[in-house]
Amino acid sequence: MENEKQTIDIPENIPLLPIRDVVIYPYMILPLFVGRGLSIKAVDEALNKDRYIFLAAQKDSSVEEPAEEQIFTVGTVAMVIRMLKLPDGRVKILVQGVAKARIRNFIKDERGFFTVDIEKIEEPEIKEITVDVEALMRSVKEQSERILQLRGIVSPDALSILEAIDDPGRLADLVASNLRLKVEESQAVLEIIDPVERLKHVNGLLSKEMELSEVQAKIQSQAKEEMSKTQREYFLREQLRAIQQELGDTDEKGKEIEEYQE
Repeated sequence: MENEKQTIDIPENIPLLPIRDVVIYPYMILPLFVGRGLSIKAVDEALNKDRYIFLAAQKDSSVEEPAEEQIFTVGTVAMVIRMLKLPDGRVKILVQGVAKARIRNFIKDERGFFTVDIEKIEEPEIKEITVDVEALMRSVKEQSERILQLRGIVSPDALSILEAIDDPGRLADLVASNLRLKVEESQAVLEIIDPVERLKHVNGLLSKEMELSEVQAKIQSQAKEEMSKTQREYFLREQLRAIQQELGDTDEKGKEIEEYQE
């Protein structure tokens, strides 16, 4: 893993792509839809050079053209793998997070978008997985699996990916990226440099998320039971009404026969 990191040669200055409503972690691969004019120019600049772009979350997603102070300075250097131009003028890009970095300086390009001088953030190397760290990783994996079960989205692939990760930092990032966190919470995870401390923080977030998921599952189960009960009661009422109507018709016919006989 260390050799992987050493082979990455990242330029000191790359285009900035401000991201709304999401924080992207290293090693993540995901699609992004880019619609703002300046952002599209930043993507074009990345593609025209070495394909590196700096992904940083906006502090306020409603701002159309964020200024320097409205962008978090810790973000992720990513590689633009593919780009597709859409009919509505937007572009869809597939990016892969490469490394965590910090913005040292914002530079306004003459075309309007920012490029940024960055410094790569190196995480402390974990030389040995202690018993405590192994127990922490197991706790995170088990809680993650339980949450997936409560959400009803368990898949063998997801469980296999979780089980295969043996790096505390990567495990923390993967789990955090799949939790329903606010941008500020996700950013806080990104900014914890020590991988074990980051995993401890994510473990705490998982405990909270599991409580919420269990309550939500209980509410949904109760609602389903109540709905079934209501449907049963409605069906029985309809049956009773049909029987009463049938009996009513029979009574009317009986009265008519009696009147005729008289």
